[in-house]
Amino acid sequence: MLSGRRLNLIEPSPLDIEIEDIALGLARNTRWNGQTKGPHAWSVAQHSDFVVEIVRSLKPKASAKLLMAAKLHDASEYVTHDLITPLKAVVGDVFKELENRLTRAIFVRFGLPPVLSPQDKKLIKKADHIAAATEAVQLAGFSDKECRTVLRFKEQPLKTVKLTPVPVAEAERRFLEGFQKLEQAIALEAR
Repeated sequence: MLSGRRLNLIEPSPLDIEIEDIALGLARNTRWNGQTKGPHAWSVAQHSDFVVEIVRSLKPKASAKLLMAAKLHDASEYVTHDLITPLKAVVGDVFKELENRLTRAIFVRFGLPPVLSPQDKKLIKKADHIAAATEAVQLAGFSDKECRTVLRFKEQPLKTVKLTPVPVAEAERRFLEGFQKLEQAIALEAR
């Protein structure tokens, strides 16, 4: 990693994880395999921030820890990258296990439980699906109908937001700023 950390992918240690590495990796990592409209790609960093916004709207009194878990729900992709769903299905369980190990280490590194409660996991997954449906329609060229029939999303895309991909440096900066705010909110909640 650019921080100088060496991350063992098979047995990742929370001690080898730095938020700056995550922010950079996610800001440079594209959703939809880079196949989105506009001069900039929609990054995993922007997607992560969007999922936090959706969780806030679904659960206005969400704890800072829940919001941090939402922010970091795809953080393993700073190493594994965002494989499109059909490819993940082909790669299978080995890839999923690698992602799970990285996610547990990342969560521990930032003071979250290594495994989320079923309710929190379900809420974040719902927000993730709403984000994906919105991205599909606004950025990846799918119709509302194709979201249901081709992508098989049960969640509806949001019509009240306008997604705008930004340059890598801006996505990285926003991700880090949001992380720092959540970190401060977690500290306040712990008092």
